[in-house]
Amino acid sequence: MKRFFFDCGTRDATASVGFLALRVLVGLMMLIGHGIPKIWSYQAMKDFFPVPNTFPFSLLTPPMSMGLVIFAEVVAAALIIVGFATRPAAFVLGLCMTVAAFGWLGSAPWFQNTATLVETKELPIMFTIPMIAIILSGAGSYSLDAIIYKEGKRRRW
Repeated sequence: MKRFFFDCGTRDATASVGFLALRVLVGLMMLIGHGIPKIWSYQAMKDFFPVPNTFPFSLLTPPMSMGLVIFAEVVAAALIIVGFATRPAAFVLGLCMTVAAFGWLGSAPWFQNTATLVETKELPIMFTIPMIAIILSGAGSYSLDAIIYKEGKRRRW
């Protein structure tokens, strides 16, 4: 179980610097741009927050839906930034963005093709792509996962 949660993936120095930059930049974009503003506006938005029409998410109430989104956008993003339980946190955030793109914005266009700002699937998918990379590759050696899970031998792949 320890390996499942804390395996950092590659320990190559150059790749680890790249994963550090990816984790920190994408995590901060999510945390500062989306998570913290939702915390500040929780009281105003909690009764009107969208609930996806897909099962099992359709069983949630608007405050529960907003709470889960805040958890993903704040807690999971913070875990990704510091590199702690990075793969499960990336899965949670990636799932949240996938539900946003295909559950809530299901009928919206894929790309923004007008000069005015419209809701599209493009932004949630652009946040899902780095989460897939982090899930597949791990956090790298510059993470708390690498400190927690010290493997006995080097990987050959």
